[in-house]
Amino acid sequence: MASSATAEVLVTGEPVGRTKKPRNSRKALKDKNSSPEESQSMVTKVTQPSEEENLSLNQPKPKAAQKKQPVKQSFDKDLQEMQDMLQQLRLDKEKTEELLKEKDEMLKQKDEELKTRDKEQEKLQIELKKLQKLKEFKPNMNFPMIQILKDKEQEKKEKKKCSEKKRPSPPYILWCKDQWNEIKKENPEAEFKEISNILGAKWKSVTAEEKKPYEERYQAEKEAYLQITSKEKRETEAMKLLEEEQKQKTAMELLDQYLQFKEEAEKDNKKKKKERDPLKPKQPMSAFFLFSNERRGSLFAENKNVLEVAKITGEEWKNMTEEQRGPYEEMAKKKKEKYMQEMEIYKQKKEEEAANLKKEEEEQMKLQKHEALLLLKKKEKTETIIKKTKEERQKKRKEGKKNVDPNKPKKPASSYILFSKEARKVIMEEKPGVNNSTVNALISVKWKELSEGERKMWNDKAAEAMEAYKKEVEEYNKTVAETTKGEEEEKA
Repeated sequence: MASSATAEVLVTGEPVGRTKKPRNSRKALKDKNSSPEESQSMVTKVTQPSEEENLSLNQPKPKAAQKKQPVKQSFDKDLQEMQDMLQQLRLDKEKTEELLKEKDEMLKQKDEELKTRDKEQEKLQIELKKLQKLKEFKPNMNFPMIQILKDKEQEKKEKKKCSEKKRPSPPYILWCKDQWNEIKKENPEAEFKEISNILGAKWKSVTAEEKKPYEERYQAEKEAYLQITSKEKRETEAMKLLEEEQKQKTAMELLDQYLQFKEEAEKDNKKKKKERDPLKPKQPMSAFFLFSNERRGSLFAENKNVLEVAKITGEEWKNMTEEQRGPYEEMAKKKKEKYMQEMEIYKQKKEEEAANLKKEEEEQMKLQKHEALLLLKKKEKTETIIKKTKEERQKKRKEGKKNVDPNKPKKPASSYILFSKEARKVIMEEKPGVNNSTVNALISVKWKELSEGERKMWNDKAAEAMEAYKKEVEEYNKTVAETTKGEEEEKA
């Protein structure tokens, strides 16, 4: 701006902004008569400013500088804020990337799980198809366990219905039952607690002779109760043993049968019809079927199909009158009556068979109980033998301890036992009334805390005691040998 102003001053000869020139008063830059040298000098004056003007341009303007400084500070602040924002955005971006990675991994894991599930489902479907192809497995054997369970359920029901076996009441309660009404008459307003206190005080004054009948009654009831309970316990134990044996047998039999069935099913996968009871009478034909059987032969002779035969017979039967249908209906009625008679005979036979089976099962159950009791007896015998052997061993040990020579030297204590004897005394003095288990624990801790030098001292003591023990054993053996020789010589 300053350089342009100076150029205008040089051209016009007047300062800018002071006076406005009229439009027609403007002078031409070039005169027609002026030479080229003069015109060039004028251009240089306009384009090149003077030294004074340059100095004035280079000098700082105080007001503009003061305005620029706050602008610069605000710009620096905005820049710093922007940089902080960028840094925050970078951090957020990193976090989002990490979260996305985690989500991708989770999705991959879920996809893998779904794939494995699909594979497992396919395998299961294949196995189901294989099983569907196979025949139904029907074992040809009796399950004694099922019968036992049924019997148990029946016993439970009977126990609920019947009155439970009560324990025998002691002599005091028997006496109270006899005396209760008398005391109630004497004290009608007395409550239960008061009556029981009176009976308790009175029982103390009852003599032994008066108590004797109640005691005898109690003993008799107790013996009867114990006999019943012991018998029941024995039976239950025996049945448990039998159940365990039968479980093993049935499991093995089932396994063999299943393996045979599997082999047969693999050979022949075709479905077979259900086995029909050959003794069961067949159902009689209706009147229509009797008529169609008669007509079928003649229609087949005319080269008719099965479908055509069925249609023709159906239409003919519809068009027939009641008189024409009569003989067929009578035949059907007779056959039905015959069938009903045969069915009654068949049902009676089945009922007899069921009754016989029930009897056989009951007999089998008795045999099983007998076998169970035999097994229990064997078990009791073995237990008694084991007890006897244990008792004999204990007796022998006791006798052996008794027969031990008192002059025989005893084995010396180990280094730990020597240390524990002294440590126990110290601990008992420091902590009186402590349990033996806590004392032992403290001794073991102290023994572990000992240094090598301290432990060596106790090991040396134990070694000295062991050497002395060996010498004593040698001397003892010599004396025993001499005494045995002397006794043999005396006998000889």
